[in-house]
Amino acid sequence: MKTFAQLEFPGRLIAVEGLDGSGKSTQIYLLKRWLETQGLKVFFSEWNSSALVKSATTKGKKQELLTPTTFSLIHATDFADRYERQLVPLLRAGYLVLCDRYIFTAFARDIVRGCPPQWVRDIYSFAALPDLVFFFKADLEVSLNRILDGRPQLKYFEAGMDLRLSTDPYESFRIFQGRILEQYLAMSSEFGFTMIDANQSIEAQQNIVRSLVAGKVDLAGFAPHKPQSHK
Repeated sequence: MKTFAQLEFPGRLIAVEGLDGSGKSTQIYLLKRWLETQGLKVFFSEWNSSALVKSATTKGKKQELLTPTTFSLIHATDFADRYERQLVPLLRAGYLVLCDRYIFTAFARDIVRGCPPQWVRDIYSFAALPDLVFFFKADLEVSLNRILDGRPQLKYFEAGMDLRLSTDPYESFRIFQGRILEQYLAMSSEFGFTMIDANQSIEAQQNIVRSLVAGKVDLAGFAPHKPQSHK
């Protein structure tokens, strides 16, 4: 698998990964704002956001109809739709594309839910790799507390309750997310994740992210071309 840069796309794709509650969504939002203030061509896409399948996903989750296989296929359909209609055209057009989760989310979650690893990877074999992947590694308790700071309780699938790991949602979350973390760590060297200590303050993490992006991506190349003035 090659990155978009290796495939000679003019654009670059930056993805963030991490457990639920790791703070990755906050970090990519702040990165997006920072890049936009510099007038760069930026597009943001998040996991499970395709209008094509969103209603089916919502209904399936609400009624707890999804098996691990249907869960995996729905997310793959969502990703394929966004990849074909948004990501690839914008990367061809020279945009900086920011993704809140990429194929690695499926590699981790679907395998923990019991899908065969090679089967999951084959489903996403059409996708090129990001040019930069940040993995936000937070302690499980930190992630759990961050989630509960924003809302009263854990979501059913977020806690892995469908796997019957524990009748206690909090214990189920720890087991489920712990297993997902193991999958991520096993992938980190294979796919060259840039690890960020997500236990740090938001500001400290964002400073690191900005510095790494500026160092690895030629940001000046993503500024819109200004028409030349004729005197």
